[in-house]
Amino acid sequence: MALNYIWIAFFIVAFTVGLIKLIFLGDTEIFKLMVEGLFDTTKASVMDFALPLAGTMAFWLGIMNIGEKAGAINVLSRIVGPFFHRLFPEVPKDHPANGAMLMNYSANLLGLDSAATPLGIKAMASLQELNPDKDKASNAQVMFMVLHASGLTLLPVGVITQRFILHSKDPSDIFIPIIIVTFVSTLTGLIVVAIKQGINLFDRVILAWLGGLSLFIGGVVYYFAEYLSKQQISEVSKVFSNVMLLAIPTIFVIGGLYKKVNVFESFIEGAKGGFETAVRIIPYLVGLLAAISLIRTCGVLDWITEGFRYLFGLIAIDTRFVDTIPIILIRPMSGQAARAMMIVLMKPNPDNFIGHLASVLYGSSDTIFYIVALYFGAVGIKKTRYVVPVALFGDLVGIIVGIFICYLFFG
Repeated sequence: MALNYIWIAFFIVAFTVGLIKLIFLGDTEIFKLMVEGLFDTTKASVMDFALPLAGTMAFWLGIMNIGEKAGAINVLSRIVGPFFHRLFPEVPKDHPANGAMLMNYSANLLGLDSAATPLGIKAMASLQELNPDKDKASNAQVMFMVLHASGLTLLPVGVITQRFILHSKDPSDIFIPIIIVTFVSTLTGLIVVAIKQGINLFDRVILAWLGGLSLFIGGVVYYFAEYLSKQQISEVSKVFSNVMLLAIPTIFVIGGLYKKVNVFESFIEGAKGGFETAVRIIPYLVGLLAAISLIRTCGVLDWITEGFRYLFGLIAIDTRFVDTIPIILIRPMSGQAARAMMIVLMKPNPDNFIGHLASVLYGSSDTIFYIVALYFGAVGIKKTRYVVPVALFGDLVGIIVGIFICYLFFG
């Protein structure tokens, strides 16, 4: 329901702002720009998003099908079963959804964006099998989506690469801030959903897993900070992520051979589902991206940015961070638009405060509205319950922490 109201609000706000600009500011081009942006976006939502996604999904869902038949997903399910059973009590310990969710979270953690989306949709489909109300998100699906939307990242390869392209002296110096911010955002989302669903966060298994994950992330941060140079961090991030991207399908194929699975036939069987899913999500993508396009082209984001600059200026605080508000506002709606804004802010100097803050804010958040529409649209869920507000709240906490961290590290 949240997406429904947001979608309606976007259209009404965009049209109203357009009328204000036309009548009071004499901007005769505003509606032309909005219409052009609308048609360009609806075309791009199919050509640039759905069709490329179809190929990626076909490959990874094919690989996942091999993994399932080889028993790899069941092994993962048993490993994470005790922890996931506490967070997802509706999901049996040995259900394939546990392994699918773990694969998705792992892909996000390692910065494997091309694998994370199809693996996430596979996980959502597995959870939908257990959902008694097919139109309404279950508790397990809500928890899964909020944790996924928090974007917990261990290797922010994309941001490091972009900083390198823009000739940053230390492309990987945003490595530690992004890990800290995404971890805080994830923990926030987990706590809020757990409270709403009555999950006992003081359970020994939950505390042990969260404590172990915290120690692991802290250990990685310490090792990278103490024993690797900036250039080595960048190289290790890129190499490790690429190795993992190829290692996962290779291990599944080898496992399939060992278990005497017809590997290629299994791949084809799973890959067919990728194309079917891609076609099914096209209407959701077209509708959401069209509304986002109107909000972007009408200029309301510029007004909001200047409003924040004025308000923060009144209370006499450092307002340098206000320049990154467009990223904060557009990141939950459009990853490509947010990336473009990040690049614009970094171009003058990727190593100044704004360049660092833009990198951290972009790398430590996710396209919440996009992935909610994508994942729930893929399984036909119309009632998303409290996923969007909780995900946005976790994102907000991450943004606040990110701003403070950047002042601490780079201010």
